[in-house]
Amino acid sequence: MNLKGPKEITMRNKISQFLTRWLGEEEATAAAEAALIFPVLMTLLLGVFDMGNGILTNQKTIRASQITADLITRNSTVSTTDIDEAIEAGELALEPFSSATFGVDIVSIRFDDDAVAQIIWRETRNMAPNPDVLTDVAALAEANNGVVVVAVRYLFEPVFAGFVVDQIPMEEVAFARGRRSATVNLE
Repeated sequence: MNLKGPKEITMRNKISQFLTRWLGEEEATAAAEAALIFPVLMTLLLGVFDMGNGILTNQKTIRASQITADLITRNSTVSTTDIDEAIEAGELALEPFSSATFGVDIVSIRFDDDAVAQIIWRETRNMAPNPDVLTDVAALAEANNGVVVVAVRYLFEPVFAGFVVDQIPMEEVAFARGRRSATVNLE
């Protein structure tokens, strides 16, 4: 026993005719192609956005290490307040990105009469100290001189690529000589 009425059969025929006509038209082919290409193009767009932010963040990380080193080496003696302000300036160089994962290692080094490096003082925050700092300055060794080494570490977290890459560590090192004295001492 068929309980379908004439209106239901007519509606089915109309839908069937519509789908048959739509599939035969060029707009249907264009819509199907767009549906296939759109995810690829969107992925490329978001990847380019994240890559641009990553490059910008790396440049800001370089700048943060240079700013911090420059502020530390302006005077022959620095206080803990001077160090705090230099670190804060380095953090501000990362704006508009968050400075929550910003770490810094500041090391003041003196070279003795034989150009052997010795650490005068060190301030490390939110990162592990640079273990190779004395070998890193070997090429800068001058008897009775000094250098300040500022290592900055930042963990960049991509906005859209979080499912592929969680965080990208960026580390930059700046070397600076004291402006007013051979070494920079801590009060």
